Formats: sequence, structure tokens, C-alpha cells
Amino acid sequence: MDEKTRRVIKEYEQYAKKNGFRLNPQKKIVMGVIKGLIANEEEFGKRYCPCRKVTGIPDEDKKIQCPCIYHKKEIKEQGLCYCLLFMR
Repeated sequence: MDEKTRRVIKEYEQYAKKNGFRLNPQKKIVMGVIKGLIANEEEFGKRYCPCRKVTGIPDEDKKIQCPCIYHKKEIKEQGLCYCLLFMR
């Protein structure tokens, strides 16, 4: 695992802990999502959720910047977010 990946995982672990949830314990899923986030950051300049489509419309795409505007509601209602990165 490279340094950037480690740093991003640590950032999201801290964010999750601060907000009362955690990262998915399945490391393979976390790695897949993190790789997608990093790839989107390199391509688009922002860490867009890899499970959602980037539209090119700034006001719409802002909603899917991870952590997206949907994740807290999804965790509350379903126990995890759509990308499976965060969970109760």
C-alpha cells in the first residue's frame, strides 16, 4: 500500500470515528473504494464517490464528493453508505 492510500484511509477512519460510525471491516471493499476515490481525484480534481456518476455539472457533482451528502442518511437508514465505505 502506498503512502497516499494510507493517508486517505487514515483521514476517512478519523472522519468516521468523529461522526459515530466506522469504515467497513472488509479491507478489500475499503481498498476498492479508496482506489476509486484517488483515481477520481487524479482525473477530476476531487474525491468523487466511485459508486456514483460524475456529471460535469459542478453543483450536482459537489453532492457526490466523498463524504457525499447522502452518506449519513444512508448509514442511519440502512446501516451503511451506498459505496459500502462507511457503516454503523
